[in-house]
Amino acid sequence: MSSAPSRSLTPDSADAPAPKPESSAPSIVPGLALALGVAVLAMLAAPLLPGISALILAIVVGVVLANVVPLPRATAPGLAIASKKLLRAGIVLLGLQVALGDLASLGLGMLLVVVVVVGVGILGTVLLGRLVGVGRHLALLIACGFSICGAAAVAAASGVTDPDDEREEDTVTAVALVVLCGSLMIVVVPAAAALMGLHGETAGLWAGASIHEVAQVVATGGAIGGGAALTVAVIVKLARVLMLAPVMAVLSMQQRRRGGSDGKRPPLVPLFVLGFLAMVLVRSFVPIPEQVLEVGSLLQTLLLAAAMFALGTGVRIALLKQVGLRPFVLAALSTLLVAALALGGVLLVA
Repeated sequence: MSSAPSRSLTPDSADAPAPKPESSAPSIVPGLALALGVAVLAMLAAPLLPGISALILAIVVGVVLANVVPLPRATAPGLAIASKKLLRAGIVLLGLQVALGDLASLGLGMLLVVVVVVGVGILGTVLLGRLVGVGRHLALLIACGFSICGAAAVAAASGVTDPDDEREEDTVTAVALVVLCGSLMIVVVPAAAALMGLHGETAGLWAGASIHEVAQVVATGGAIGGGAALTVAVIVKLARVLMLAPVMAVLSMQQRRRGGSDGKRPPLVPLFVLGFLAMVLVRSFVPIPEQVLEVGSLLQTLLLAAAMFALGTGVRIALLKQVGLRPFVLAALSTLLVAALALGGVLLVA
């Protein structure tokens, strides 16, 4: 008879751990909510700061917040999702900004200039990184950010080359350099174009081919004079954005070769790159209402800003202080290299 109570208690003790799956299910919510909330605030504040995108603001907030106020552990799972999944989704939607018809209007000569700027800019920056003494991974992130499309390119390259986020400090350092050098270019390019007597449209081509962030290109195009200069600057910049796909595919293939036989090699072409290209084709060949494109653009910015905030929360300023002067020297040299390649190419084809 004494065994009956023990049998009645056994199911209770066996069921005791049952609530754990229920409590773990919503664990991603706090971190995702925080990342998306900061992204919305960054999107609202960005228009007040010309040349500074919501992505940049979000990552700055992430770094500051994580180093001033310890974030609750409950936010960690959601922030991990934001830094990876939301980043890739945002890059996919970035493809909706690129229409092949607009790029074709630039002409073959200008498209070749874009290819040269991106290709030689990346290779040249990596080589300069060796000469200056900057680590290969950081040099590669700087090369992609400065040659392609700023913070989004840095994060995309980091996602391919550092999938386990073991070198997040490199990512934030590269983004910080994008902010610094790209912001300086907003002032330098219009002034230099005026000194050289460049026509407004020619100056716009140079701005689009040389400046890092899309927001920085828009600010520069407006400073040059708006109108045709702003239009061509943005189209050239979007041509550079399109180069994100082949560059990430090449990086993925290189990573596969380095991965050996550990079973962790990335796919031959990352899925988010295929999604990006699919969105480019949709934008180019499917009539999409302007309102849908606007919503897509807002959603893309929201996702990327949330991802940038999540990346920023993983960085410790104490570690960033150890990077030294060399990355700044490389950033300056890379900026000069990309600007010189762009100017030379524009003067040849314009």
